[in-house]
Amino acid sequence: MTNNDPLAEIRKRIDEIDKSIQTLVSERAACAAQVAKVKQQQGETGHFYRPEREAQVLRAVMERNTGPLTDESIAGIFREIMAACLAHEKPLKVAFLGPEGTYSHAAAVKHFGSQIENLSVDSIEEVFRMVEADAANFGVVPVENSSAGVINHTLDLFMKSPLTISGEVALRIRHNLLSQLDSLEKVERVYAHQQALSQCAQWLDKHLPNAERIAMSSNAQAVLQAKEHNAASIGGSMAAELYDMPILAADIEDEPDNTTRFAVIGQHLPPPSGEDRTSLLVFVHNKPGSLFDLLKPLASRGISMSNIESRPSRRGVWDYVFFIDIDGHRDDELVRDAITDIEKAAAMVTVLGSYPKAVL
Repeated sequence: MTNNDPLAEIRKRIDEIDKSIQTLVSERAACAAQVAKVKQQQGETGHFYRPEREAQVLRAVMERNTGPLTDESIAGIFREIMAACLAHEKPLKVAFLGPEGTYSHAAAVKHFGSQIENLSVDSIEEVFRMVEADAANFGVVPVENSSAGVINHTLDLFMKSPLTISGEVALRIRHNLLSQLDSLEKVERVYAHQQALSQCAQWLDKHLPNAERIAMSSNAQAVLQAKEHNAASIGGSMAAELYDMPILAADIEDEPDNTTRFAVIGQHLPPPSGEDRTSLLVFVHNKPGSLFDLLKPLASRGISMSNIESRPSRRGVWDYVFFIDIDGHRDDELVRDAITDIEKAAAMVTVLGSYPKAVL
């Protein structure tokens, strides 16, 4: 490198900036350690993760962002910094439907960062059990997909679990065809979770009309199965990397904006973050006007409802339970008063959680 090298000064400046960043990150970690020490002195012995605080930090980061990095990129960097600081004190144990490499795993990493202790389990029921038994600090479970609708199995588990929702993750689902084969013509079988097969049905009909489709318990498990001769699987980029499975065809989902919403389940209700959502479980009797009676307290206060789903309550013939998502936190005056009125009209109301809306 000569004195005339036009990159020399730029690289020198980058080195100086890197040193400053490293110093500040270390200072931040020291401050985080002081926070943990104070909390321990105040009697807190569990984890030190606060979803409302993290959401506030990430929103502030994106508001300050002036580029050239995208909001998603800059928020991802700060999430990893916070995760590393938290893990330095006490890593979070997070349960999800495994094996590693599933979309649930990807959602857990997106929400908590890569510094978590991964607890991969065999079923969504086991995710609930792990958190209920304090074997995991949090769990990540799918609740709805933009193209396939709600995950009824997850909603049913909420009906009998004492856990609360402490956060949410919106994950853009990018399905890929993974295989060790070098051409589509050689694919005789496609392994995937049933929902993935459904979400890629049109692509499979067009490009692999004669290939057998075999449903598996998870897409990551499907990747392992597809290592056999003349097979392929559907999975994300994380699974492709973890299991060293080449991507034969990328982005094969039928809906380009295919997104799955995951709930972060835990044992505590976080305080308000400023931009929150509240999920309610409402049991009603099947009688005229029952749904109107539930929605009127929300409409009269101008509270937006983002989702409503009904399921048989299993507590009586033709009795139903509604899963309702509304804007706001249960501690907000309008939301608190609305819930009080809903309780008067319903057989039973359970607040599943008030939690920060997904930041990204």
